[in-house]
Amino acid sequence: MIGKLKGLIDSYGEDFVILDVGGVGYQVHCSSRTLQALPSPGEAAVLSIETYVREDQIKLFGFRTDVEREWFRLLQTVQGVGAKVALAVLGTLPPSELANAIALRDKAAVSRTPGVGPKVAERIVSELKDKAPAFANVDPAVVHLAGAIDSDRAPRPVTDAISALVNLGYGQPQAAAAIATASRSAGENAETAQLIRLGLKELAK
Repeated sequence: MIGKLKGLIDSYGEDFVILDVGGVGYQVHCSSRTLQALPSPGEAAVLSIETYVREDQIKLFGFRTDVEREWFRLLQTVQGVGAKVALAVLGTLPPSELANAIALRDKAAVSRTPGVGPKVAERIVSELKDKAPAFANVDPAVVHLAGAIDSDRAPRPVTDAISALVNLGYGQPQAAAAIATASRSAGENAETAQLIRLGLKELAK
């Protein structure tokens, strides 16, 4: 199996690059984000590779980092997500943002991917929610709160405060993060109004 390729960029196609490795041109399929980040033809590049072997073909998928390749594999463990959809998701969200979106149950961010509807986004978030925090760079308390909100276990003042911030125009993940911080400093028995006030201060920082 090919795990990594290092060579010179030969040319680009719509969703692939030809990488010249010692005179052999490998056709490597990449996300739009990866293709945009690669250098001009004739310049050196290194790609982490996922090799697909089928009865009728061998296909190579390339990634700038091993973490991106790991997400490509993880995404395909979700029912209804194949290589094409996984690449599209990674073309829309870099691995860190994808991890944060899943950890925070932000289905809307995942469904921004062309070809990914609400049902598939819901499956990606719900089936990978236990794996995402390991890759995410968000406060574990925020991840815990997102899980509580998602399963209707969050205290009423907390959900009301988040809803109020969303109504003011803040995004759900942004509002949840601010209220999680506010809730931690105000204590478990904080009222909605206090959480909103503290949340707005947090967002203004």
